[in-house]
Amino acid sequence: MPDTRRGVLYGVAAYTMWGLFPLYWPLLKPSGAVEILAHRMVWSLVVVVTLLAVRRHWSWIRAITRRQLILLALAAVTVSVNWGVYIYAVNTGHVVESALGYFVNPLVSVLFGVLIFRERLRRWQWIAVGLGTVAVLILTLDYGRLPWIALALAASFGTYGLIKKAAGVGSAESLTIETLVLLVPALGYLVVLQTNGTGTFGNHGLGHALLLAVSGLITAVPLMFFTASALRVPLTVIGLLQYIAPVLQFLCGVLIAHETMPVSRWAGFVVVWLALSVFTWDSVRSARTARLERAAALETV
Repeated sequence: MPDTRRGVLYGVAAYTMWGLFPLYWPLLKPSGAVEILAHRMVWSLVVVVTLLAVRRHWSWIRAITRRQLILLALAAVTVSVNWGVYIYAVNTGHVVESALGYFVNPLVSVLFGVLIFRERLRRWQWIAVGLGTVAVLILTLDYGRLPWIALALAASFGTYGLIKKAAGVGSAESLTIETLVLLVPALGYLVVLQTNGTGTFGNHGLGHALLLAVSGLITAVPLMFFTASALRVPLTVIGLLQYIAPVLQFLCGVLIAHETMPVSRWAGFVVVWLALSVFTWDSVRSARTARLERAAALETV
């Protein structure tokens, strides 16, 4: 039980940090989204390499296969899209729409299961997906366009999780390879910015430079907390904890950034939350039924 409790606390810590990201990225202005993304890639590598050096954990390098390298390279591209879109969304006043993306993400994962793995959905899962589709239609009418930021975040993060699951490499190790893949273009971009005099690192005071460097730590720490949580608690618990992040992001957008929320937008979010409630209830019920069936089977043996 104590180990499970620690796992829950690690999960709460990870998702709370991710949920409060909208408060951090605006501090990096006047850096643009792409420059912030490049710094995040570079400093993340510094953090994970330091962590691995402290742990003296390098033996995993010899065990990495060619297939895993290719998958992690694809994961690197996917997560860079996710990070870039998210930073752009936060720094251009679309915090609420970015929160929508992470609310929709579980439903996107379900669709991936159907389309890629040919999984069969239960009735209530189909209802949840249908409600999610209705919500996107309502928000499309509200925005006057597809909520592309939300859909891009949901699709890219869902794809990232899919690739990482297929690769089967630990968090620090996989993040090391991902950031190594992105290191050359990220460093090249930053060098060009600094050479042209348009880079912000070192040109806006020590505080700004430190904030850019800390972006690597802010990327790595919640990921490590998440991994520690995933090793200690069931996936159903992780599934419930994941809603902490978009709830906090949504509150940041409404209460702190004071983004406009007309009635039609509230209606779209209410339908999304209804879809997630149905999805979560069905997942918990299914997990409980499976657990009871396993217990009954053991008793008959």
